[in-house]
Amino acid sequence: MNESVVIQKAGDNQPDVSTMLEMFRRMLLIRAMETKLKELFSLGEIGGTLHLGIGQEAVQVGVCTNLRNDDYITATHRGHGECLAKGADVNAMMAEFLGKRTGVCKGKAGDMHIADFRVGDIAATPIVGSGLPLAVGAALSAKMRGTGQVAVPFFGDGANNQGTFHEALNLASIWKLPVIFVCENNMYAESTRITETTLVKIADRAASYAMPGVQVDGMDVLQVYSAAKSAVQKARSGGGPTLIEALTYRYEGHESGDPAQTYRSDEEVQAWKKRDPILLFRNSLQSMGVLSEKQAEELEREAERKVENALNLARQAPAGDAVEAVSDVFATIHY
Repeated sequence: MNESVVIQKAGDNQPDVSTMLEMFRRMLLIRAMETKLKELFSLGEIGGTLHLGIGQEAVQVGVCTNLRNDDYITATHRGHGECLAKGADVNAMMAEFLGKRTGVCKGKAGDMHIADFRVGDIAATPIVGSGLPLAVGAALSAKMRGTGQVAVPFFGDGANNQGTFHEALNLASIWKLPVIFVCENNMYAESTRITETTLVKIADRAASYAMPGVQVDGMDVLQVYSAAKSAVQKARSGGGPTLIEALTYRYEGHESGDPAQTYRSDEEVQAWKKRDPILLFRNSLQSMGVLSEKQAEELEREAERKVENALNLARQAPAGDAVEAVSDVFATIHY
């Protein structure tokens, strides 16, 4: 292992009880939302395709809990959880999936391009690795304006061999930009296992750009939170970027039509599910004595009610207007 890589353990930089309970609520909300989306897609209420991140909630919530509302994030085609973790309204999110005008992007973004400028989620893009330079640009803007904001590009393990990954890390390091690069390493780039494309730890690659590289258990939200807190504090104080590699897993296929069973075994999936991030966090909170079994069940039902209410509102909302299809898509530049 390279000396720049530290396996972060839970224990340092831990949140207080109220923050942990809010993190648990947010993880439950993301899980309830994506579970409902899967059901709606199967019923034909959601068009196109669907990329679910069920199983990756600890990374999304562990990182975003450390961010301010005006901090920036970018996400991938699997960016629903990141958007909700950053604070997007669940009602507007659901409306977006149903193509309604009340959606966060007025029904124009759908599954792969969902974003919400109101909470600093500036882009989700299906082009692998394309969110990294966007976040670096946002971080440069923040540094030039002296706002103290940070930028967090979320990306998958498949992006670590893209040129944009290396270009973004290099520029962020040279200019000492406030960026926290977060790799959600779910072991597969679509159907290609990480071991077939990358023989080093992704976090090891940070050393090439003179920045810290941290590998964490992405199924443990407290490990992710602790690593992200250190990185965010470093970035805000002018210390420059950090690369966090979170080892996680997606339970579903790459997208709705992906026969995942053809390239990974059921035994592998079930082994990861035994370390489900919500179950692990629930057990931790109960062992700390801050959450009872009854309270946990109540919070789970609360998340499901919020999603069901969002669905009811979305179904009643007006559909997106074809006349406005290209509005808000292109920027007007005045010379």
